[in-house]
Amino acid sequence: GLCTLAFPRGRYKSMEDEIESVLQERIMILDGGMGTMIQQHALSEEDFRGHEFKDHSKPLKGNNDLLSITQPDIICDIHKEYLLSGADIIETNTFSSTRVAQADYGLEHLVRILNCLHIKKLLKIFILRYVAGSMGPTNRTLSVSPSVERPDYRNITFDELVEAYTEQAKGLLDGGVDIMLVRLREKKISYINKSGRTLSGQTGEAFVISVSHSKPLCIGLNCALGAVEMRPFIETIGKCTEAYVICYPNAGLPNTFGGYDETPEVTAKHIKIAEAVRSCKPRVPPSLSEGYMLLSGLEPFRIGPYTNFVNIGERCNVAGSRKFAKLIMAGNYEEALSVAKMQVEMGAQILDINMDDGMLDGPAAMTRFCNLISSEPDIAKVPLCIDSSNFSVIEAGLKCCQGKCIVNSISLKEGEEDFLEKARKIKLYGAAVVVMAFDEVGQATETETKIAICSRAYHLLVEKVCFNPNDIIFDPNILTIGTGMEEHNLYAINFINATKVIKETLPGAKISGGLSNLSFSFRGMDAIREAMHGVFLYHAIKYGMDMGIVNAGNLPVYDDIHKELLQLCENLIWNKDPDATEKLLHYAQNHAQGGKKERLEYALIKGIEKYVTADTEEARLNQEKYPRPLNIIEGPLMNGMKIVGDLFGAGKMFLPQVIKSARVMKKAVGHLIPYMEKEREEKRAEQGSTEQEDPYNGTIVLATVKGDVHDIGKNIVGVKLNASCNNLYEMERLAIKIPLLIGGATTSKTHTAVKIAPRYSAPVIHVLDASKSVVVCSQLLDESVKDDFFEEILEEYEEIRQEHYESLKIVLLIPTVKPKFIGTKVFEDYDLKRLVEYIDWKPFFDVWQLRGKYPNRGFPKVFNDKTVGEEAKRVYNDAQNLLKMLINQKKLQARGVVGFWPAQSVKDDIYLYAVEEAVGSSEPIAKFHGLRQQAEKDSACTDPYYCLSDFIAPLDSGICDYLGLFAVACFGVDELCNEYRKQDDEYNIIMVKALGDRLAEAFAEELHERVRKEFWAYCSAEQLDLCDLRRIKYDGIRPAPGYPSQPDHTEKLTMWKLANIEETTGIGLTESLAMTPASAVSGLYFSNPKSKYFAVGKICKDQVEDYALRKKLSVAEVEKWLGPILGYDTE
Repeated sequence: GLCTLAFPRGRYKSMEDEIESVLQERIMILDGGMGTMIQQHALSEEDFRGHEFKDHSKPLKGNNDLLSITQPDIICDIHKEYLLSGADIIETNTFSSTRVAQADYGLEHLVRILNCLHIKKLLKIFILRYVAGSMGPTNRTLSVSPSVERPDYRNITFDELVEAYTEQAKGLLDGGVDIMLVRLREKKISYINKSGRTLSGQTGEAFVISVSHSKPLCIGLNCALGAVEMRPFIETIGKCTEAYVICYPNAGLPNTFGGYDETPEVTAKHIKIAEAVRSCKPRVPPSLSEGYMLLSGLEPFRIGPYTNFVNIGERCNVAGSRKFAKLIMAGNYEEALSVAKMQVEMGAQILDINMDDGMLDGPAAMTRFCNLISSEPDIAKVPLCIDSSNFSVIEAGLKCCQGKCIVNSISLKEGEEDFLEKARKIKLYGAAVVVMAFDEVGQATETETKIAICSRAYHLLVEKVCFNPNDIIFDPNILTIGTGMEEHNLYAINFINATKVIKETLPGAKISGGLSNLSFSFRGMDAIREAMHGVFLYHAIKYGMDMGIVNAGNLPVYDDIHKELLQLCENLIWNKDPDATEKLLHYAQNHAQGGKKERLEYALIKGIEKYVTADTEEARLNQEKYPRPLNIIEGPLMNGMKIVGDLFGAGKMFLPQVIKSARVMKKAVGHLIPYMEKEREEKRAEQGSTEQEDPYNGTIVLATVKGDVHDIGKNIVGVKLNASCNNLYEMERLAIKIPLLIGGATTSKTHTAVKIAPRYSAPVIHVLDASKSVVVCSQLLDESVKDDFFEEILEEYEEIRQEHYESLKIVLLIPTVKPKFIGTKVFEDYDLKRLVEYIDWKPFFDVWQLRGKYPNRGFPKVFNDKTVGEEAKRVYNDAQNLLKMLINQKKLQARGVVGFWPAQSVKDDIYLYAVEEAVGSSEPIAKFHGLRQQAEKDSACTDPYYCLSDFIAPLDSGICDYLGLFAVACFGVDELCNEYRKQDDEYNIIMVKALGDRLAEAFAEELHERVRKEFWAYCSAEQLDLCDLRRIKYDGIRPAPGYPSQPDHTEKLTMWKLANIEETTGIGLTESLAMTPASAVSGLYFSNPKSKYFAVGKICKDQVEDYALRKKLSVAEVEKWLGPILGYDTE
């Protein structure tokens, strides 16, 4: 493995000087291996236990560190042998004395004793020698997964290792060690093999770069190789470190017979390389001299004076790549790796990783993805740039990265104290840092401000944090040009000029930037954007830009750009032509698709002002089509703006065009305002009103983060709203709940529904794009549709929240809950009054075909419908009167049964047992057979292919799970129908059947609630209202045979036999396996919180044959029952 020799700082400063003075004069000799010497004593289990641990519950043989307590004489004798052989440094017998390693033996409580007391004994014996505290790797891995199936899994966390090593180090220091000898396997490496790489694939030089920030006294190799194999790797390490070199070989690797071919003489001959490499005294390698930035993944990466422009791949960013975001949000991290791999293959030398999305657990997502990257050497070979505005996400990434990373980013936005605190942490992790040109005032846009902020940050980092100047990267803010706003025209020039000054005045610092910001105005026109990027980089690199976040592989060569486009980009970037934006827009439009509609809409879409006043006046004069001026605004003008929003959102229209469209809109509205005011005055005169003020139509508050680059978006919306609304007088507003519109690149409808809406009592609405805000505002201000709009949003967001919460539930083997009884419980005459409030009336109205139109669908909204509302009220009142009579006169009777049994799944089947003790050891008393989804799913779908057995713990899990069933029915319906039939009362026949069905469904709903809270009690604290029950917001499901999750009706036969349903309740089955009476419901109970309803869908013949075999039926018989879901034609 690789090892570092560090000296305890602070109070031991003089000892460090002493050791270094010896190293400058000669090679110091360390002792040899402890384990091999102990093996020669052939110690037994009893020897390891000693009298101190003779009754310990776990085996202790092999715990060599424990021998310092149980066999101290043997350990001291070994140390003496090395001392007599000429060792300058004696290692403590504490290689495995961490809490993590000792946990295997149940001896975590001895960590301090093992590390502290043993050393004090050594110090007394070896007073004239140096004692090195041996800190070995644990038996856990951070750099690779211990599971082949789960490459992102780690069996220990970075923080747990830090805690374990801190505890050991404190013990060693308190014991009085002179040196700390750290053997690294976790986080950094496993061991060097003959390929010159560690087990996880990292080169020795990359490792040195990863740990050099800790400034070890010595660094080198040990144990894995003999001197012969180790020599070239030691030479490599010696050439890339300022530290002294440790060459700590063993006798090579074992030969075929378990012996060692390397003799002491061979080792001595090659060990001289240590002196040749170091000449005893550290020197500064060329790559460590001023001007070089050193980074590493599995391989080293140097950025120096002669390095070409460095491409930082931008596509592993949930905010910047729709494909990547979709994969990450769906939990498809493995496929998301393909995005990273493609970036590296396309030339990215560094990978930018960003997980900033409101609906993601940022630290968890960053951890998982970085761990997965470690499993892909083709990706992990390059350094990572951990990118986040949340520092906890940055730390999560740094804790997973094997090499030396870049942190993107920190700034002075929150002041110096916050800036310095984060910088010190980054330095401890050994990462380089990107510093944004952003301070307490805001984001720097002018050249002088950029330089001033970067200079201030540089001196703070270098002078107060002692940050290596070569590890500082400045991002002076590449901002959007070509917006149509004059104040943005110099943004590219300002960046280039600031870059030149920063590189000249701040030694060692590098320059980076996010290139896509530059061309955001032309979103959707990739050819234009790429050309702008190519031209900008051509000049920025000349002025000192070192690296940039780019879409690797999509940067054109400057000389390959079409001459006309090249000149247009040059004029725009250098602000040479006041019409540069217009000309580039014209070029873009000639390469894009468009279409014509009515003249006003066309003028808005194209941003043509020339004829808009005349066209607006012509429309105003058309009184038949537009009776009021406001109708023109709400009609063609708003339609045009809606198209503008759609085109911009689809990337088919660009920012300057949106601004032009808003100006056209404003001009048209400006023409109509005098006529609208005249109309208002006439209306007041008719009403005899003398009020001068306009009615209050609301105030819209626009805001962005202070100084943020997206302030431009706020201004765009302002222009558009100004264009759409008359300027209003400010009015005093008391107790008004103002609707909140949420938008922006990092927002989404799910984020709004889950994170914002529940925390605000007034309506919160996500607006896909700024350009859509006007349409939403129009609905908010329209009293006739506002309430329905609010209600629709509330319902939609509630559904989104529930879907999101369901998606977060974990499928792992969840602890099962034992039901309150095993077997069945029969209900002979259930109280119908308990069921009335559980009735879902919507299906009742469906029976009568009384369906309201939006927004009056469903119960009780149907009563408000203009067409069916009155009839629905009448039928409902009749139902209430009849239901009351049927219950009071006991014309109907509810009977049912519920039962629970121990269960385990075996592939697609579920085995049930009579008692827990029989689970897995006896024959099951019943088997429920499942069908699995088989039809191919959409590539974007991340759901597995479900079967009901997935929701029961498998047989090999060792967990006893449970399955329930139920059957309930409403008796007496047929008898009542016969009575009404004699009276030719068809109305009440339909009414009784409908009520019987509703009561049976209500019985199933109410009984399931009692199962969850009382009989099974796996959700005893559940507090859900009736609306929640109908939306299935509870844990668990009750699927029924014959329905989509299990389309096979024959599974009812197993239910009826197992629970003796017909004999105990009277609920029977017909030849076609329909239940009798007809007002009956049955099904299975699953308690797994991840269980869900699904449709099996079409299945293939191979599954039908397997299903027939499991059910011991002929294929033809199975095909008869499963006909509707067969995905093939039967013979």
